[in-house]
Amino acid sequence: MIDHFGIQAADVAASAQFYSTVFAPIGITEAVRFPTGPGPEAGLVVGFSGRSGPPDFWLSPGDGPTRESHFAFAAGGRDEVDAVHQAALDAGVEVLHAPREWPEYHPGYYAVFLRDPDGHNVETVHHG
Repeated sequence: MIDHFGIQAADVAASAQFYSTVFAPIGITEAVRFPTGPGPEAGLVVGFSGRSGPPDFWLSPGDGPTRESHFAFAAGGRDEVDAVHQAALDAGVEVLHAPREWPEYHPGYYAVFLRDPDGHNVETVHHG
């Protein structure tokens, strides 16, 4: 259903580092990086890909206050959810909810919830 999505970041480079580091265990990598225009005042746009395919998650500069967003990245198994959690702990990232099963969503829903540098609630989930 979703082809791609993007969020705004106060510091695109810092957010790109967050996503590259914390979500590496599920195969998310930086695919493209380019300036928003010429000159030193230009912002930065960064696109990320999963294990295959074109970039489908984008970071771009914000031009005002941001509102909290929530989105989830798919994991290939509980071990990958746990690996994202460990990467977040190693990077000093705020963990909103440690990995656990969330039966109120559906049986086998195993997820970790994190806070990104702009305050977004980012989840990694496996639907077991």
